Amino acid sequence: MLQSGLDGIPAVNHSSAMRANYKMQRLFVPNDIAAGAAIELDAEQSHYLANVLRMAEGAQLLVFNGRDGEWLARVAARTKKAVRLEAVELTRPQPVASDLLYCFAPLKVGRLDYLVQKAVEMGAGVLQPVITQHTQLAKAGTERLQANAIEAAEQCGILAIPEVRGAQKFAKLLANWDRDRRLIFCDESAETNNPLAALQAIRETRLGLLVGPEGGFSEAERGQLRALPFVTAIPLGPRILRADTAAVAALAVIQATVGDW
Repeated sequence: MLQSGLDGIPAVNHSSAMRANYKMQRLFVPNDIAAGAAIELDAEQSHYLANVLRMAEGAQLLVFNGRDGEWLARVAARTKKAVRLEAVELTRPQPVASDLLYCFAPLKVGRLDYLVQKAVEMGAGVLQPVITQHTQLAKAGTERLQANAIEAAEQCGILAIPEVRGAQKFAKLLANWDRDRRLIFCDESAETNNPLAALQAIRETRLGLLVGPEGGFSEAERGQLRALPFVTAIPLGPRILRADTAAVAALAVIQATVGDW
């Protein structure tokens, strides 16, 4: 059972320490983490813990940095403007990072935030914006993408923060693609509605997913993709899906069929 920590915050249950503890506050920190390490929080994080969550000295939370696993930490000192944490003990070791390369045409900002957060939740290991002919947003700020990836990881118990890459043009993506990695793309013009047969035929273990923009791929882009031997086209059922919905649906069916589920 979970035992109550200071200020009513649950302490770590060591019998289930390998599983994410969703009852404790989780916080991403850039610092290296080791037993006894002092972690100085930035102004925004300090304000959040001190003034929003009202954590007192001695309160417990979980911290991670994407490298050193997840750690139980306590509030060692706090003022109105600054909070310092102390790492206490490792609760979960750092897992192997996901190898799933997620390529997507950037959408308008609000929906792009959603798309990135859901991709992280679904196990994307790399986020690669791709500029296609019908892409709505020509620039995808990597800082905003990174912030959304971190927020999703904090909320969902994820320890490995996906790599966020700069936007790349469609033609360059294909020209530089690693031929040993199978590229799956969502093709709304597919003759069938069921993606399972195409996915079950894949033999590669290294995978990439490409989701197009709201207007879909152009005929020229679709032709380029279908002509490449390392590309697999999949449908996503009988209904037309918005690009952000298609991204989640594709990630789910890939993870369930040939991924890490």
